[in-house]
Amino acid sequence: MSDRDLSFRPLHGLPEVRAGDDLAPLVLAALGRAGLTLADGDVIAITQKIVSKSEGRIRHLAAVTPSAQALELAAITRKDPRLVELILAESHAVVRTRPDTIIVEHRLGLVLANAGIDRSNVEGGEDVVLLLPKDPDASARRLRAAFEAAAGVRLGVLITDSVGRAWRRGTVGIALGTAGVTPFEDLRGRRDRHGRALQVSEIAPADSLAAAAVLVMGEAAEATPVVLIRGAAGGGSDVPATAVLRPRAGDLFR
Repeated sequence: MSDRDLSFRPLHGLPEVRAGDDLAPLVLAALGRAGLTLADGDVIAITQKIVSKSEGRIRHLAAVTPSAQALELAAITRKDPRLVELILAESHAVVRTRPDTIIVEHRLGLVLANAGIDRSNVEGGEDVVLLLPKDPDASARRLRAAFEAAAGVRLGVLITDSVGRAWRRGTVGIALGTAGVTPFEDLRGRRDRHGRALQVSEIAPADSLAAAAVLVMGEAAEATPVVLIRGAAGGGSDVPATAVLRPRAGDLFR
């Protein structure tokens, strides 16, 4: 990717997405309004938030009954027990806790704060929260198929999200779901400029694209949940985003 010119174009004017909405026509309409036509190799980055909304992943805390485990964990972390119950339901294991923080291994395999459950930019008030998509890779594949059928091109799709990092402050974008974009590449054994074999070089191209796309989208009230990435060589095979997850046996921090 280093020898290509990359461009990131945010798409404006998408309506508020609600459960049952078909995202592909909404994105294609936004492209049309911007005077853009999809081309071979394009990548469309779409924030997890509107994917989750369209898939009906909204939950009302008033309808949640916390378990004994949720009540116990809520007392430790000072969180709403109903929210804690949803976090537990979305997770395989609790990794760390402290007041105001719950780190879990999500059912998708990611280690996340609060299982990725969020209230920001969700209609309905403080009682309403949004879960991650059930299968972000499947969501990306469906959207890729719809875009390719409509435009007659080969492209890629990223489902993006923002996460914190263990050793650095602030959040960055990652690829939660991928289709037609390489999530992981092992460069070990290749030669550097001086002929030395690379020993530890593994890269995450989809995460790098997602981080840049999220920067363009914004994190607050910008209302630009979709970015067209040009020059990223999208359109390859479908490799799941989970390919980038470190195997537990190689995880030094759990």
